[in-house]
Amino acid sequence: MGRPCDGAHRSLGGVQLAIPVHPRIDRLEVVEVEIEALSTAGSPRLSGADPDHVETLAAVQTPLPPITVHRSTMRVIDGLHRVRAAQACGRTAIAVRFFDGDEADAFVLSVESNIAHGLPLTPTDRKRAARRIITSHPQWSDRMIASVAGIAPGTVAEIRRRAPGRGTAAESRVGQDGRVRPVNGAEGRRLASEIIAENPDLSLRQVARAACISPETVRDVRNRMMRGEDPQLRRGRRTDFRDGPPSRPHGGFGPVAVPDRGPVQARAAIVDRLKADPALRFSETGRMLLRLLTIHTLSPEDWGKIIDRVPPHCGAIVAELATDCAEMWAEFAQRVQRKSAETA
Repeated sequence: MGRPCDGAHRSLGGVQLAIPVHPRIDRLEVVEVEIEALSTAGSPRLSGADPDHVETLAAVQTPLPPITVHRSTMRVIDGLHRVRAAQACGRTAIAVRFFDGDEADAFVLSVESNIAHGLPLTPTDRKRAARRIITSHPQWSDRMIASVAGIAPGTVAEIRRRAPGRGTAAESRVGQDGRVRPVNGAEGRRLASEIIAENPDLSLRQVARAACISPETVRDVRNRMMRGEDPQLRRGRRTDFRDGPPSRPHGGFGPVAVPDRGPVQARAAIVDRLKADPALRFSETGRMLLRLLTIHTLSPEDWGKIIDRVPPHCGAIVAELATDCAEMWAEFAQRVQRKSAETA
């Protein structure tokens, strides 16, 4: 197939061009392969290679990272622009690492690689790729596919809804953590509500593991229980509190009263009072807490501006991080409340 070649530099103008890490990529051996033996068909890029990016890569004096090629079909998985740059420089061979797997997984790796580095895929390319992955990997959850394609889980869900052949939809899907969860979360929500009622101090992740649902679903179940609502989602119905607050579910859960979230100004005023407390002001951990709390005094307009400026290709990652941060805050609140009750 080719002869071994030396390892390549992995940066371009200080920007890392990381080679995708995948268990089925032969990372031990890099070989030089004749470019004419490679196939560039099936790329997730609808418009093909970008001439300006090819020109930029062709001008680089140091060796570029090896491209990734599907061994059984010789199709370029990652590195189309590097191939075109090599051709522009008059080279007939290029450094290659091989991927061993089926064509469906090769396409997934191609999409994932072109989201992680290099010239990002366009939003249209991402949606088209997600549509193809839904067909080839229907067992994957919306979040799983979203993390590969670099779009929002809701967008994946909408694409899946419009996809043909939904009559045989799977009853469960594989999430990003590798766990299999039911598509219909009604039973998981019911089980989570029982676990929370019996063990209110358990973390979101602990309940999620026991009920086989996501931590975010557990959060919604817990919040509904704290408000006295049914933990199950009722499509097309809205809760109406005009006749007074709802009663608590049987068995009770959470504090006796759940205070309404005050306006931003009130929250900012509370933080200002905390800033005047010497116990917080004159300790490193206290100042750290105040800095964290100050972030949440932003106005809804400021939050809206931040949301509007999140790049589409970062949306899924940012949402996942925000969810993790929210879970940490929820656990932090539980532990502080528990400590306050113990020392009262």
